[in-house]
Amino acid sequence: MKIIHILPELQIGGVERHVIDLSNELVGRGHEIMVISAGGQMERQLDSKVLVRHLPVHKKNPLTGFYSAVKIARWIRHERWQLIHAHSRVPAWIASWASSLARVPWLYTAHAVYSHNLGLYPLKRADKVICVSRAVKDDLSEYIPANSQVIYNGLPESVPHWRPLGGDTAVILAVGRLTRLKGIDTVLRALALLKQEGICRWKFVIVGDGPQKRALEERAAGLDIASQVEFTGYREDIIEKLLNCSCYVLPSISEGMGLTLMLAAKMGVPVLASDLPAICELTLEREKLLPPAEISAWTRSLRQILSGCLEVAPKFDESVLLTEAQMAGKLLAIYQNLNDTYAEK
Repeated sequence: MKIIHILPELQIGGVERHVIDLSNELVGRGHEIMVISAGGQMERQLDSKVLVRHLPVHKKNPLTGFYSAVKIARWIRHERWQLIHAHSRVPAWIASWASSLARVPWLYTAHAVYSHNLGLYPLKRADKVICVSRAVKDDLSEYIPANSQVIYNGLPESVPHWRPLGGDTAVILAVGRLTRLKGIDTVLRALALLKQEGICRWKFVIVGDGPQKRALEERAAGLDIASQVEFTGYREDIIEKLLNCSCYVLPSISEGMGLTLMLAAKMGVPVLASDLPAICELTLEREKLLPPAEISAWTRSLRQILSGCLEVAPKFDESVLLTEAQMAGKLLAIYQNLNDTYAEK
C-alpha cells in the first residue's frame, strides 16, 4: 500500500516515536510510506526508504492548513497514494480537507487526552479513529466515530532486562517533551525536600526538550539542586538511559499512554508514575501510582526508592504491551479495509 502519515513536527515525543517506528516497520514490509511534517531532529531516525516531505502542518492557521491540504491532495492524485493517517489535531483538519479533495480515506490516531474544543471537530468525519488507550477513547467518545478502537503503541520485540546499579548515587530518569503537563516540577520539588532531609546521593536526569526547559532549569537553581539535575536535551539512546537509571518517573498531569513508561516496564525498570486513567491500564502496583502534583506523595515514594525499599521490577498487565510488528499488523488490517471500502464506492 501507499500510505501518508502527517504529524506536526519530528521533535522529541511519543507521537514522533510512534510514527517513526510504525513507518520503519511498514517500509520493511514492502509498503510505500510518506511522512509529512515541519521537520525536526528525530527525522534522521526514519528509514531511508521513507519519503520525507516538509509542509507547515504544525501551524494553527486555516489558510496555511488548507494550502497544505491542497498540496497533499495534488501529491495523492499524481503519485497514487491510497490513504492518509493523521496524528495531532492540526493534521486532522488537513487530512480531512485533503481526503475530500483527493477522495481517499483518512484515519486519525488520538495520542492524548485533549481539551474539548473546536479542534476536535474533524474527528467525527474520519473514516476511523485509533486511540492509544481506553482512557483516551472514553475521553473523546462524543467526538469520534462509533467504530473507533484502541490499539496500544508497539515496543521493540526484544529489549535488555534492567539490573540494579552499583554505586552510591541513585539516578532518577525522566524522558519526554518538557511542557507543563509532564509535571517535572513535581519531582524537582520532591527531590529538593529530600535534600533538605540530608538525602543527597541522587542525580535527576531529564531527557528531552521543550518550551518549559528554561523554567525548569531556573526552578532547579532556585531549589538549590541544580548541581544534581542534568538536562541532556534530545537523546536517541533511551534504552541505554533506562538501563543506567535507578528509577524511571512519569509525573504527568495528563497522559494518553506513556510510551517510555511502557518500555521501562517491559525492561523491568523500577517506576513511579502519576495515577491517571491511561496509566492505570498497565495495572501497575498501587504503590507505584501517585497523585499528580502531590509533592508529599512523590517525596515519600522517592525516599523509598532512594533507600532501596522499592527497588523491584514492576508488575503489570503484559497484554497491553504490543510489539511494533503486532501494532503494525493491526493497523495494516484497518488500512486495507478502508482502502477496499473506498474502492467499492
